[in-house]
Amino acid sequence: INTSKPEYYKWTQWLFALLYKRGLAYRKEGMVNWCPKDQTVLANEQVVAGKCERCGTEVVQKNLKQWYFKITDYADRLLDDLDELDWPEKIKTMQRNWIGKSEGARIRFAVENSDQGIEVFTTRADTIYGVTYLVLAPENNLVKALTTPEQNIEVVNYLEQTAKKSELERLHWDKQKTGVFTGAYALHPITSQRLPIWVADYVLNNYGTGAVMAVPAHDERDKEFAGVYNLPIVE
Repeated sequence: INTSKPEYYKWTQWLFALLYKRGLAYRKEGMVNWCPKDQTVLANEQVVAGKCERCGTEVVQKNLKQWYFKITDYADRLLDDLDELDWPEKIKTMQRNWIGKSEGARIRFAVENSDQGIEVFTTRADTIYGVTYLVLAPENNLVKALTTPEQNIEVVNYLEQTAKKSELERLHWDKQKTGVFTGAYALHPITSQRLPIWVADYVLNNYGTGAVMAVPAHDERDKEFAGVYNLPIVE
């Protein structure tokens, strides 16, 4: 098969047009592996030791507008029909994890001395009394808006470091948790307690709202982060 021949790609174009007409293809910004020298997007497999496999240039994470397929409209059907397949259970579990359906709630935290608010998605709203800080993904638009002048240099430096890491690197469970304080505080929606707002690369902008309410007593990643930066842990 030669994917550059019209006889082949006319069908991928046909399929894309069909998805688009059905409202299942949409554009939004997302992080990609970017080679500054080749001026192109790279797959994870094309990044070797943090560098472009073709030219050796250091790869950075870049926010680009791109196309997505809206499989969320079919999440329930995809999950239910997995039960009817004669596949190994391990493979079906991988499929369920890839579909990644989560049921939960959105909770809004007001920001102290600001009109801004931080909305988080959580599957465990019942742990809200254990929230001791909030974390924003480095790509979240609120980072620049909320960072105080005193913390600006530290935050900018951290964002530059994070831009060199792939999404896979950021998701590794065994890596040392890193982050930086924005200097701003949110208010607990029930107790009005001041909650420091941090930026950390273990939070991804394309999951949920790109912000999390940290409950270190009941979440392993939050607990590790709290341990590194000596943040409160409340059961």
